[in-house]
Amino acid sequence: MAETIDDISINYEDNDGNLVVKELKKEILTRGSWTTILFLYQELDRKTGEYGPLKATIRRYKKQRGLYRPQSKFNISNKKQALKIAQILKDWFEDA
Repeated sequence: MAETIDDISINYEDNDGNLVVKELKKEILTRGSWTTILFLYQELDRKTGEYGPLKATIRRYKKQRGLYRPQSKFNISNKKQALKIAQILKDWFEDA
C-alpha cells in the first residue's frame, strides 16, 4: 500500500531479494480517491534468470485511511493481445 499515487509501484521482490516483477513504465490514467494506473512490466523467468516478454496491467486503487489499496486489476499477457485491445478501442472511439 502507498500513501501517494506516485508511490504506487508493481515492482515485486521475493524473499531472497530477487526482483521478480520489474516495472518498466507507469501511466496514471485517473487521479483521486479512485485511481487507475497502466503499468508496463516484465516477469523474471526463474529457470533462465532472464526477464520475459513485455506485459501490461491496468490496476485500480481506492484511497482508504490515507493509503491507496489495490481493488482490481486486468493483466494484458502479450503483445498480440495488447495491440488487439488498442485497435478495438481506437476503432470504437474514432467511429463515435
